[in-house]
Amino acid sequence: MTTRTIAIPDSKLAREVTEIVRETESELLFNHSSRVYLFAALAGERRGSSFDRELLYTGAMFHDMGLTHEHGSADERFEVDGANAARDFLRRHGIAQADIDTVWTAIALHTTPGIPEHMHSVIALVTAGVEMDVLGLAYDAYSEAEREEVVRAFPRSPHFKEDIIQAFYDGIRHKPETTFGNVKADVLADKDPHFHRGNFCSVIRGSRWRG
Repeated sequence: MTTRTIAIPDSKLAREVTEIVRETESELLFNHSSRVYLFAALAGERRGSSFDRELLYTGAMFHDMGLTHEHGSADERFEVDGANAARDFLRRHGIAQADIDTVWTAIALHTTPGIPEHMHSVIALVTAGVEMDVLGLAYDAYSEAEREEVVRAFPRSPHFKEDIIQAFYDGIRHKPETTFGNVKADVLADKDPHFHRGNFCSVIRGSRWRG
């Protein structure tokens, strides 16, 4: 898929990424992940960043794989599940460990604001793409033509905001403990009136240390 603005990588590796994610994720998540790549790549070009497009594409496309039945674990954060899926995929393709570590970190940190932006360009840009598509951060930094073209190529569902919140909830509701100290706790609090978020101060006070 190529837009007038930016192209999806067309390498053998990238085509396999597309195939795996399309077969595994819902249309909602597949289109979201594709938009994340396009917004991330646009941000990278606007910033003048140097980045590997294959690695960025892999990070963007795998970033929500931990929400799927195939890759979601019973007790890990969904970000770690997605990062592990990407790691295993890249290892099968003989990708250098340093590049695997970069993609793993990009996915693992994509819901941890304030940190990725100071790291490797692939890590920073995956988060930038996610924040643009989900939260609309830096919305005005993209031209109206860019935004429309990305959404035309990979449409948002009519009720995308609620649909993506529901997708997060469906992927994490069976392991609420993994939301401790993370924005996903907000998703559970929004959807489950019986959810009690973990409290950092309570954990400190409840530890076995004296004083």
